[in-house]
Amino acid sequence: MGIWLNDKFMGTLILSCGMLNIWYAVLNRNYNYIFGGIFYLLNAYISYINGLYGIAFLSLFVYFPLQIDGFIRWKEDIPIRKLSFHISIFIIICLITSTIGFTLLLSKIPTQSLSILDASSNIANICGLILMNLKYREAWILWLINNIIDLIIWIVMCFGIGSNGLMMLIVSIGYLVMNIYGIREWRKSKV
Repeated sequence: MGIWLNDKFMGTLILSCGMLNIWYAVLNRNYNYIFGGIFYLLNAYISYINGLYGIAFLSLFVYFPLQIDGFIRWKEDIPIRKLSFHISIFIIICLITSTIGFTLLLSKIPTQSLSILDASSNIANICGLILMNLKYREAWILWLINNIIDLIIWIVMCFGIGSNGLMMLIVSIGYLVMNIYGIREWRKSKV
């Protein structure tokens, strides 16, 4: 893909790290977090140059540290778990209120692009990462929601107002497919 898009180094590295991160997460391997760390550092850069400051900031200062946390946590043999109904409702309420708050914050930045999409994607991703680090299978559902939003963001960026986003669009499509696979595989585990 990197050769085809004339984005040999950066694009190939983003795509490779993103896909390896999610593939090894599906397989329940802690070294998925190494690839995730590299992906989020590169994601911060690409998002910053496209005016997606929420994604850029959170990739660097939240998602990357969560990769380190996940790598350490997964060294222990934590079983895959399922959230209770009450905790799920609480998380949904937190997601909605956090998205509204983060949207308002991002909309104050004059050059911010797609504030509500940027905010909702990031809030879903943060929650998904935390749940994944704790090995809750609902993380895959949040990431599925996140990936649908990311697809919208990168389609707009590629065909509208942004630049250098085609590889991120391809990564988002790959993530969407892998998220569906992750949901299927983690639902098979006994909880």
